[in-house]
Amino acid sequence: MKNILLIISLCFIAFSCETSKKEEIVKNEALVMYVPSEMALLMNEMYVFNEKTKEKIIKNEDLGEFSANFLNIHSAILTNPTDRNGEFEGFSQAFLLNQQAVFSEKITDKKEQFNVMINSCVACHKTTCVGPIPKIKKLLIP
Repeated sequence: MKNILLIISLCFIAFSCETSKKEEIVKNEALVMYVPSEMALLMNEMYVFNEKTKEKIIKNEDLGEFSANFLNIHSAILTNPTDRNGEFEGFSQAFLLNQQAVFSEKITDKKEQFNVMINSCVACHKTTCVGPIPKIKKLLIP
């Protein structure tokens, strides 16, 4: 009986020390802060801008002007710099042309053009950084 009590006590002490080490590691990890890249910040800005644009199209309101800040897509620092390749440049150029077309006076079906632009975002994200695709698809106008 004494041996069982001794074994249980030793196990308890061993596990309690292990727990405190894990808590210390978790505390240290909590101090690391995520700093988004320039591209991540730009993409978030694009999302908010296009959310507002979507609402204006639905309400048939004046869209205002194309955001020239989007042209920074060619120079913004990516989270993973190796992702800037020919494919990325092609998709980003297509996105800009499609985004600018939404604001063109010549386009009569803004909804259709807006969805073309959003689909160009999805197409690019299918090749790299697939995580935001469900969020991007929410911008499509049914």
